[in-house]
Amino acid sequence: MKIVWKIIKWIVIIICILILILYATGNDYIFRGVKLTYLKGEKTANIDDYKDFDNNVIMAGAPRVWQQHINYNQFPLSQKFEKEMNDYGSAAFIVIKDNQLLSEYYFNGYAQNSLTNSFSMAKTFTTMMLGKAIEQGYIKGLDQKITDFLPEFKNDKFGAECTVGDLSAMTSGYDWDEDYYFPLNPTAKAYYGDDIVKQMLDRKFVAQPGGHFKYQSSDTQLLGIVIQRAINNKSLAQYFQEEFWQPMGMELDAQWSKDNPKGMEKTYCCFNADARDFAKLGQLLLNDGNWYGKQILDSAFVKKMVLPNTKAFNPNEPKIYGYSVWMDYDYKTPFYTMLGHLGQRVIVIPSEKLVVVRTGKTHNDQPNNRPIADGDVYRLVDEAMRINENVKKNDSTNSL
Repeated sequence: MKIVWKIIKWIVIIICILILILYATGNDYIFRGVKLTYLKGEKTANIDDYKDFDNNVIMAGAPRVWQQHINYNQFPLSQKFEKEMNDYGSAAFIVIKDNQLLSEYYFNGYAQNSLTNSFSMAKTFTTMMLGKAIEQGYIKGLDQKITDFLPEFKNDKFGAECTVGDLSAMTSGYDWDEDYYFPLNPTAKAYYGDDIVKQMLDRKFVAQPGGHFKYQSSDTQLLGIVIQRAINNKSLAQYFQEEFWQPMGMELDAQWSKDNPKGMEKTYCCFNADARDFAKLGQLLLNDGNWYGKQILDSAFVKKMVLPNTKAFNPNEPKIYGYSVWMDYDYKTPFYTMLGHLGQRVIVIPSEKLVVVRTGKTHNDQPNNRPIADGDVYRLVDEAMRINENVKKNDSTNSL
């Protein structure tokens, strides 16, 4: 018995030492992370966890409800695709055609009014705000140095050369490790920590900006800080509400998670909204920034977003990223897309005037031998096109 108590004593001592080390090294965020993941049976963040964080509300105004397409929900999902949607915990699957709601399906207890986490789709929303800030004169352009807003990096060899465009295009050269599962890494700290501004400004740049594309959430969070300072420290939720959410007639209030009650939004992720409203942001890009006759976002800036930033890729390399937007224009159905952790997608297929939204708890990440690693993106495109072809056949038959 004495040996057992001795073992227990040493276990307690070791645990206490580990706790002290975590606090001393600024890694105490891990306790919050463990509480909100492993103790809830999760391995990573989840689409409903905005309820566990402080949030800024993006309030809806007068709603503009999607008009239903004449073929609304007339063509069911293929059996194989529907099984995949159910097997991987999907929340919603929506197809918009010609600015009308064509297909709308919800799964696993989620419904039209369910809010879910955008994860990295928020990177696109942040760059939309960048475009608006440039249009309004708060920021001079994509080539403006970040040190005009982040003087903390004036003495940083590489940081002093970084532009706001580098942050949006993921060519910053900032020191970052993008990992969504290992708890001791900067991405986890950004998600579960309580001072994201300090975390971002305490790190350094380690490579010449403007080089090769390297996807990292830090770039978008730094961009969020730039925008917030540029617009005189107005909250980004309020700015997005005023310039996008309310002018576009979103149906529901959204929630943007932040690091602490008085802190800032996690701009690289964590924008929580319903699938219908996510679809409107895709439609805005498809419309080149125009919304029912009102130019919400400069059309030239939108085109910049959705075209590949060729200088960030090698000559023979697939050019899959623009300014906070992914793309594969060499696919049989060319498209561009917003992508988020665990399978959050807003896909735009310009040739057919389609917008596709999928949200869910996880996704089938089986490769598709295409440049975008997540193979489910291509299956979403293919299913939307299958439905679209049925619409065309139906329209052709009815016109006879």
